[in-house]
Amino acid sequence: MARTAVGALEGRRIVLGVGGSVAAYKAAIVARELMRRGAAVRVVLTAAGARFVGPALFTGLTGQAVASDLFSEGAPEHIALAAWADAAVVAPATADLLGKAAGGIADDYLTTWLLAFPGRVLFAPAMNRHMWSHPAVQRSVGVLRADGVVVLPPVYGALAATGEGEGWGRLPDPVAIVDALGAMLSANGPARRADLPAPHAPDLAGRRVVVTAGPTRERLDPVRFLSNPSSGRMGYALAEAARDRGAEVTLVSGPVQLSFPTGLTVVRVETTRQMLAAVLEALPGADVLIGAAAPADWRPAEVSPIKWKKGDGGEQRIRLVANPDILAEVGRQKGRLIVVGFAAEAGAGPEEALRKLRDKNLDLVAYNDVREPDAGFEVTTNHVILFDRAGGRQEIGPLPKRAVAERILDGVCGLL
Repeated sequence: MARTAVGALEGRRIVLGVGGSVAAYKAAIVARELMRRGAAVRVVLTAAGARFVGPALFTGLTGQAVASDLFSEGAPEHIALAAWADAAVVAPATADLLGKAAGGIADDYLTTWLLAFPGRVLFAPAMNRHMWSHPAVQRSVGVLRADGVVVLPPVYGALAATGEGEGWGRLPDPVAIVDALGAMLSANGPARRADLPAPHAPDLAGRRVVVTAGPTRERLDPVRFLSNPSSGRMGYALAEAARDRGAEVTLVSGPVQLSFPTGLTVVRVETTRQMLAAVLEALPGADVLIGAAAPADWRPAEVSPIKWKKGDGGEQRIRLVANPDILAEVGRQKGRLIVVGFAAEAGAGPEEALRKLRDKNLDLVAYNDVREPDAGFEVTTNHVILFDRAGGRQEIGPLPKRAVAERILDGVCGLL
């Protein structure tokens, strides 16, 4: 992801909004990382944020005056700053900031500036875990996303308050925030909110959708496993897009380095057999299964209970056995279920996708060649050819994976 993000941020002009959270000190790391990747940075500091970190810190880092008061002498004029910026990131974003931004409230420099800025905005919230899960905060997040704002969910970890323990509410790692901003500004993404397509109608309301994502791991011994470099981004984009279209979504996720989306059910698995079991458990009552995961095709016949040692030999033989084929298993018993698969190939052409469509009893299959620089496992874009059972063929991309997800779901809705 960082490879795409670095290029996207070179020469960009970014406004960094800093809210009143204990995590405000991490905004300095965000600013430094943005500048390291070639961006010019201006900071807007809320009054609450200034209780945690002072403006001198950001002035020293960026070489630019910090904006905090609309009426203070020498403050940059907010309309001029809105015209200057290419994008904005608010980190940390508090529950108060999320609510004000969602409601169009403009009662300080940052919230007024956000209303005046027509470009792309990313919020990175940080707060108490109960605050994050509160329905009012989740409503604000939903409104912002519908308006075209990117909200990077907080991550699970130790929270700041004494005795609070761990939970969902911790600010994502600053590098991950900058990565997400770079992905948002990738070459194929719209630069301004006005260029975004209108929010989708809730055309999946009342539907149940199951999505698989990420790789699986098959243990060789306690410290080694067989796997692949799938990031899970395509599956997560599909799950989030289906959620935003009104579906009740279950995401069956292998091990990934992504924040779990809110507003849906996440089932974590490790092995291919665990993924199959989780899918079969989630399917009763489901309308759609989208198999975007990259489960391991084989597993070791024997798993050592202790770490293998090199010993004196230079060779180690491993006997493999086939794992179950999740989509084929579902295809044999699917009934009225719509089943969507992926054919991630590295050499085989689209005819392999057509074979999978037929042999696995799929309704749609998305073919992509992972050797393409904009369609591989560890990038933020994808380029697919979508085939259906009626002989239809649609080329999609290269586009950000969320945009590809929307096009795939358009196809799903057509079948429903």
